[in-house]
Amino acid sequence: MEVRDTIEAGTKKATFAAGCFWGVEAAFREVEGVISTAAGYTGGATEDPSYEEVCTGETGHAEAVELVYDPNLVTYDELLDLFWSIHDPTTRDRQGPDVGSQYRSAVFFHDPRQEEAARSAKERLQSSGLYRREIVTEIVPASKFYRAEEYHQRYFEKHGRKGCRVW
Repeated sequence: MEVRDTIEAGTKKATFAAGCFWGVEAAFREVEGVISTAAGYTGGATEDPSYEEVCTGETGHAEAVELVYDPNLVTYDELLDLFWSIHDPTTRDRQGPDVGSQYRSAVFFHDPRQEEAARSAKERLQSSGLYRREIVTEIVPASKFYRAEEYHQRYFEKHGRKGCRVW
């Protein structure tokens, strides 16, 4: 299950950054209606970066997951709900022990509907009182997505783990 450059008619793309991409990818792979996932890098200036380059924090890229989903089986709003639930959106450039801009919280929207949904969800969550601190999640247009090295794809499955929760 990997994200393809072209997607089938009737499917859509979504891209999320919520810390280390291993756990993010594993969480979205469990969702009925998610057709494919890919761990990778986006949001920065360096073309075709390596993991080592992204880890320096100098590429501007975030570790992210791009997915293709069937909106007849899962809505973008449901994907957003999962996104918010799997990380702490109030920590800037950090998730658990992972520190650096590559671990930032971000929604990379692919169309105006996704942008509106992400902004509305962020506002609702902020006003809900669930978090004492400000939600710092970036909501920005999707840019070129660079698929991470193969050893990062489906990492937990390859290593016999179900996932992680670091916060």
